[in-house]
Formats: sequence, structure tokens, C-alpha cells
Amino acid sequence: MGTHDIFTLGLGLTPPWRVAVQHLDQNRHPNELWLEVVAEPGASFPCPTCGRPAKPHDWKEATWRHLNFFQHHCLIKARVPRVRCPEHGVLRVRVPWARADSGFTVLFEQAALTLVREMPVAAAARIIGVTDKRLWRVIAFYVTRALGRLDLSHVVAVGLDETTAKRRHHYVTVFIDLDRDDKPVLFVTPGKGKDTITHFKAFLEHHGGDAGRIVEVVCDMSKAFLAAVTETFDKAAITVDWFHVVQLFTKAVDQVRRAEAKHRALPNGTRWATLKAKESLTKAQAHALADLETGGFATAEAWRSKEMLRWVRKAHTSQAARWRLTHFIRHVGNRIDAAEDLLTPLRTALDTVITHAERIVERWCSGHSNARLEGLNGLFQAARARARGYRNTTTFATVIYLIAAPIGDLFTST
Repeated sequence: MGTHDIFTLGLGLTPPWRVAVQHLDQNRHPNELWLEVVAEPGASFPCPTCGRPAKPHDWKEATWRHLNFFQHHCLIKARVPRVRCPEHGVLRVRVPWARADSGFTVLFEQAALTLVREMPVAAAARIIGVTDKRLWRVIAFYVTRALGRLDLSHVVAVGLDETTAKRRHHYVTVFIDLDRDDKPVLFVTPGKGKDTITHFKAFLEHHGGDAGRIVEVVCDMSKAFLAAVTETFDKAAITVDWFHVVQLFTKAVDQVRRAEAKHRALPNGTRWATLKAKESLTKAQAHALADLETGGFATAEAWRSKEMLRWVRKAHTSQAARWRLTHFIRHVGNRIDAAEDLLTPLRTALDTVITHAERIVERWCSGHSNARLEGLNGLFQAARARARGYRNTTTFATVIYLIAAPIGDLFTST
């Protein structure tokens, strides 16, 4: 068996294709191994549309980057014919080692995608020796193709939340299937307003889903989200996720603390003492919290209100949750009415809870929450941090699909 035959077998080529020439260019760094692939004289080629054998009409030379051969970059060069099909006209044939209009072989693209699932795209591009722009085009092609195969006919419960894509208020909104245990992301779209719900509905119905079959949507208390969900999924129950209720009061506590710190000195360590769970406090933070509670501080009043949410959350039934939430609203409201203006952020938070009380209680009826989505947001932000940001929201959305969408193996074959 000759060297040409070994390379032919290694590339998995079948007639009429074979390796005719190999050449190692040692003047390039790294060195480049060139493999010239040719077709047997007189061969026929299948029409790319119907598969009917046809003779070549003309030829065009092309080059593809292949997997490295030891430490050398490997490139394949071949003259690819166009055939004249009686039914479909003159078309360029498909070569077995690469997809149409790609400068890489399929095996090279598969290796590249394996890397980008584990590391930032810029780092993967440096390792394999291509520009990140070319690599992004490869990723976008396979992710888009995989998304096109999604079947969403089974989706009945959806969670949604926004996550930051870039600095200066650039967001994407992520939609997940609440009934899916693994890889739950269904759709990612730029922005965080009402239009994102409309875009998701169109995507859902394009992939076999039905807005009329959605029975529950879990989201935060954004007026834009709630209005759009009510209008778009009119048969769905809306559940306000408990995480966002706690987040609402946590922000209020921090706002009270900042405002009070401008008027009087707070105990050292107050910031983290009021934000962390009691069981997670350090000794110094526990002392700061004790001083805060006995010192008549407005921040302490705000913190006590936030902590009372734990009692509400421990309710075992929706009836108990409704009673506890009602008691919470009355108790905190009475405390605030007699308090100073520093507690204005707490009043705002309480008014929001009053407005959405029934949707909050829905949490005990459904059993669904956005906890997994919040956990995934942490992964997305970690990926963004490792990459030091992405070029735009489209590339960030592509990474989210790679990390957490049920797109399976991006290659139908190798």
C-alpha cells in the first residue's frame, strides 16, 4: 500500500475521490501538509438536489483546513466539478469531506465545536490557528441547523428571565422548558421587553408548539413581561417566582442601608450582614447585625421585614401561604406606617407584593420555579466573564444555546 492510499483511507475517501499528491511545506510556520485530492478520469457525480448521475460541466479549485497531521497544519486541495442536471440545471457537487461553502473539513469543525463547548471561542481559535470570526461562523451554522430540528410540541410550562449580555444595559431574555430536567433552554432573544414574548411565541409555533397549550408561565414582576404574557398566553397561569420576591426586598434593604449611611454611622460589616443568610454570617458580621438590631436603625427594620419572608416561604399549602402572605403584608405595612421616610424603598417593595399577591401564591399550586434558570444565568455570566465579553448579543445567545439547549449532537454524521 502506497502513501497516497494511506492518506486516502485516513480521509475516508471513496471512489471517485482519492489522494494523488502530498507535499510538506517547511517554509511556513507551522509547517503545512498539503493533500491534493482528485477524481478518477471520466467519473460521474450525483446532482446535489436529486442524486441523478451527471458528467462534469466545469471545475473550480478549492482548499479546506483539516485536522493537524502530528504537529503540522493539514490542508486539502481539490478541483470540484459542477454538473449539468437535466432537471435542476448546473450545480456544484458536494464533496464528502466538507459541507458546502465551508473552508474547513467536517472533522475539523467537529473538533473545533468540541473545544468551544469547554472554553471561550477566542481561546479555541488561538489553539487551532484560525480567526475567531471564522470560528463563530462555523458555530452559528451548526447551532442554527440544530435549532431548526427542535420539536416544541410537548412544551406546556415556560420560565423566562433576562440576563445581561454586555455592559450598559444590553440584555437577552432566556426561555426554558420547566418540565425538562436537562438542557432546558428553548429560546434566546435580544432585549427584555414585551417584544421578547412575541418573538418566543413565533419561535414556539414555528417548531410545532402551540401558545394555546401553554398552561403556566413563571417570570418576575416586570410589568412588560406580565402584560405580554397575559396577552399572548391567555390560557396560562402566571406564577411570580419566589426568587424575585426575595430579590425585591433584598434590594430594598440595600437601598435603605445606603440612604441611612448618609445620615448616621452604621456598624462595621452592616452591608454583608444584611444581605447574607444568618447561618452564613461570620462572627464580625453577626456582631454587626446584633448592634444593628439594638440600635434603632431603619436598616434593621428593613432587614427584619426581608427575613420574615422566610416564614412565608415555609408554608406547606397554598392556603397557608396566602394566610402567611396576608399577615406579612399587614405586619410590615403597620411597621412602615409609623416609621421614617428612610423606609420608602421598603414601602415600594411591599406595594409590589400586594399587587402580585395572587401570582406569588400560585407558586404553591404549580411547584415550578425559575431556580434552575437563575442557576443557568450564573453559568452564562461565568462564560461571558471567561471570554471577557462577546462581540454582540447574537454571539452570546449562541453560547447560551451551546451550554444549555437540547440541541444534542451538532453533527448528524462525521
